[in-house]
Amino acid sequence: MMMAEEADLDLVEIAPTAQPPVCRIMDYGKFKFQEAKRLHESKGKQRQIEIKEIKLRPQTDENDFNIKMRKLREFIAEGDKVKVTLRFRGREMAHQEFGVRQLDRIKLETEDICVVEQFPRMEGRLMVMMVAPKKKVVPVAKPAAPKPAASAPAAAPAKPAVAVVGDAAGTPAPAGAPKIAA
Repeated sequence: MMMAEEADLDLVEIAPTAQPPVCRIMDYGKFKFQEAKRLHESKGKQRQIEIKEIKLRPQTDENDFNIKMRKLREFIAEGDKVKVTLRFRGREMAHQEFGVRQLDRIKLETEDICVVEQFPRMEGRLMVMMVAPKKKVVPVAKPAAPKPAASAPAAAPAKPAVAVVGDAAGTPAPAGAPKIAA
């Protein structure tokens, strides 16, 4: 307590349930400010994922379908999820297989950039499918292969990677050094 007062800092209890309780001498106001600043910075780096919607009909023509696919690819590239909605009207309800074929076609054309999060299902007169961008795969860095030492003589003994303390030659181990079995 006196050390904290002498340094003009605060005595902060870190772990009150530990035996004995753990305390730290710090400037608590500065600590709280840095925590708030760190929290604010982390919120700025987050991106809110939006759900965009593309509406189709079972009889959507080829050119209109291509435009919808281009927009779907744009939404996925931005990192948004896309809800693909197929609306059936009148007699189209009797031929839902046309809608299933269209959603299967969307799934096949976009399988390189997105995954189906919710498979097609009927909701009243609507058939809905949800797609989301694929997770970005971070390539694992492979360690560089060691180059063979062509210039080194073959008869030279290799040095051990870990120094053995107190080896068989009778070298004494320094006080407090960990013992390594050879």
